[in-house]
Amino acid sequence: MTPEQKLASLELVLPQPMQTANLPFELIRIDGQHAYLAGHVPLAADGSLARPLGKVGAELSVEEGYTAAKSVALGMLATLQQELGDLDRVAGWLKLFGMVNAAPGFNNLPAVINGASELILEVFGAQCGAHTRSAVGMAELPFGVPVEIEAELKLRK
Repeated sequence: MTPEQKLASLELVLPQPMQTANLPFELIRIDGQHAYLAGHVPLAADGSLARPLGKVGAELSVEEGYTAAKSVALGMLATLQQELGDLDRVAGWLKLFGMVNAAPGFNNLPAVINGASELILEVFGAQCGAHTRSAVGMAELPFGVPVEIEAELKLRK
């Protein structure tokens, strides 16, 4: 089953890719067989920032943070699909770097970033979706988003 077929079977729809008109960087850079995804944030279906905003462990629960991380992963897939034309060009997920907008004292960061990791594994399977990962807490994230994630991937030729 291709990643697109798996998304359809899970009834998941990719959002519009994040708008970058005013950003001084690219959301994705490809160097040979490697793709580098810049930090992505949770997106609504139209590509705007998804709600709720705030700190996990204060304004948001772990479950809401998990859902936000899952939304980030879907946005990353939207960027990949726009750039590559086909998610089946992904040969492997190498690394995720997950940042959580954490309230003071909140340290269940891995449970939040699991939203992205588990979605990637479900869509790409255990072999292609396997990745290394960091989950760190931040005092603040851009625009008050609860989660930001960047990634490195290997592509098929």
